[in-house]
Amino acid sequence: MTSPRYLTKSRFKLAAGCPTKLYYSGKDKVYRNTMQEDSFLAALAEGGYQVGELAKCYYPDGIEVESLNHADAEAQTAELLTRDKVVIFEPAIRHGSLFARIDILVKEGNNYQLIEVKAKSYNSEKPAILGAKGDISSDMRPYIEDVAFQAHVFRLAYPTARLKTFLMMPDKAVPASVSGLNQLFKIQNVTGRTKVVTNLNIKPEDLDKNILALVPVDSFVDMVNKDGVHYLRYTEQLSVLADRWAAAYQADQKIKPDPGGQCGSCEFKTSSPTDSLKSGFKECWAEAYHFTEDDFKQGTVLDVFRFRGKDKLIADGRVRISSITPEDITEKNEGEHLSTSERQWMQIRGIPPEEDRGGYWVAEKAMRDAMSKWTYPYHFIDFETSAVAIPFHAGMRPFEPVAFQFSHHVMHEDGRVEHAGEFLLADPGVFPNFEFAQALKKELDKDNGTVFMWSGHENTILNKIIEQLENAPTTPENAQDLINFLRSLVKSGNRAMFDLCQLSRDAFFQAGIKGSSSIKKVLPAILKSSLRVREKYSSSIYGAANGIPSKNFKNFSWWIDDGSGQPIEPYSLLKHFSADLADEEAIAEGGAAATAYARLQFEEMDASVREKTCQALLRYCELDTLAMVMIVEAWQEFVIEN
Repeated sequence: MTSPRYLTKSRFKLAAGCPTKLYYSGKDKVYRNTMQEDSFLAALAEGGYQVGELAKCYYPDGIEVESLNHADAEAQTAELLTRDKVVIFEPAIRHGSLFARIDILVKEGNNYQLIEVKAKSYNSEKPAILGAKGDISSDMRPYIEDVAFQAHVFRLAYPTARLKTFLMMPDKAVPASVSGLNQLFKIQNVTGRTKVVTNLNIKPEDLDKNILALVPVDSFVDMVNKDGVHYLRYTEQLSVLADRWAAAYQADQKIKPDPGGQCGSCEFKTSSPTDSLKSGFKECWAEAYHFTEDDFKQGTVLDVFRFRGKDKLIADGRVRISSITPEDITEKNEGEHLSTSERQWMQIRGIPPEEDRGGYWVAEKAMRDAMSKWTYPYHFIDFETSAVAIPFHAGMRPFEPVAFQFSHHVMHEDGRVEHAGEFLLADPGVFPNFEFAQALKKELDKDNGTVFMWSGHENTILNKIIEQLENAPTTPENAQDLINFLRSLVKSGNRAMFDLCQLSRDAFFQAGIKGSSSIKKVLPAILKSSLRVREKYSSSIYGAANGIPSKNFKNFSWWIDDGSGQPIEPYSLLKHFSADLADEEAIAEGGAAATAYARLQFEEMDASVREKTCQALLRYCELDTLAMVMIVEAWQEFVIEN
């Protein structure tokens, strides 16, 4: 039987981003949908599932409508609503082709509370629902419009009901009063469906009734109803849009594409030309601009690094990267440092022929000046962190960072490289930050060599651990020594970590990576350009007995020809180990690492899968610090050896 084509709250939110997406929604065997693939992982990584279950614990008499069948869920909801007083989880409310599964619905007589639960950071001391101009902030608007849609459907279905609306969110202003809260909710796979199972032995004293804030949003819902829903460059009444979008979805009719800057983040995109699924994004642009595959290869304004004028150009019909003029981007000269506009123009025009050194550009003086301040041995560090909604321990706040892993490579003055150390603490319910700091101190306290990071994330995490060491009720005996050590590494310290990402942004440009300074982009580019790196890492030197010491690889080559004379991207090589993870994906980027950590915390898994997941985390983090080593080796070749 064909499922009814209802406009649900998730599809309403999808259409508010781009109405054309409704046509691609639900066609998972036809169109690639990266958001659907990522949404579960994102919710898992931030603890969204646990927030939902904790919210239910606040209403111990609540009854859940579990059926996924629309008609069955509606029938059960209608029966429950005949009661004078009831709390329902996931009730199904429908009016015509509008359909909403409400997180929590509280009924007392003819008075109702509609509660939408979100793993969204909220601060009750500094609520930021309204922006500076008195309008709903762009950060909060999608959540308010979500509630407004549900309220619209409910009021159509129950026009005489008195309804109040709420958001329930983790409150960063409130420290947890109990420990182990996040361990009360475990993830299990039940008959092929992932769900959170609450500990049956949970007691009222195990819960923290203040960590989730119940925020009244009637006034903001009224603003949406009065002023309209924002979508693309337009604003229209919610009721009008709901009917229009519901009719289009029900008829499986594509709403005419209206391209804009939002297309850059479209989830209906394929990752490669050989993808078996279609790209909705390319279909839209083919329809709007008659684009061919060659046109996409030539580049669009969406591809330009940090370009804020893309909406204007698209509105003018100038969508090809070649259509950008000096009037659109004023080139700013910042001397030896590459300005954002100069980086953009290198991407648009290409590297000036007189400065092209074989597909890359380097600011030699700026690079040499930076290197002259570095002290051997060089230390390369990378952290893997998590920020879950429900705190680990009493005294911690929602979304407080947890540093569960680092990797450490060393480069000596004679050129020797070694994977010197690593740390991983992912035991369920164990707060790792202080042990992390102890292990990092042990790794770096042996000399005064320069410590390198890639971007400022590590700096942020160390500052947070300092704050925790200063304020936590229980700290290590050597807390002050740890604080002094960490302070030496942060931005104001006497051994402040050096940001290689900033140096890459200021002094290095590689053709073909769209202006990005992400290490995932810079490393493959370096492998294509550096003869030194190619010669060194094309042999099985890494993890070899007389080669580069490694803790997680043996006799490994990082420069492997893809068959066309180009190297396979190193992070793709990690997929070589995916067989070790049973039915799990290889860990090859930071989001996947945070998700893996969440699984180690919350998912019931056997010891072998747990061990393989830890091994994958260690390999991934090791590659991140090795990547920094290889990039620095290449830069040395470019500006010192040439």
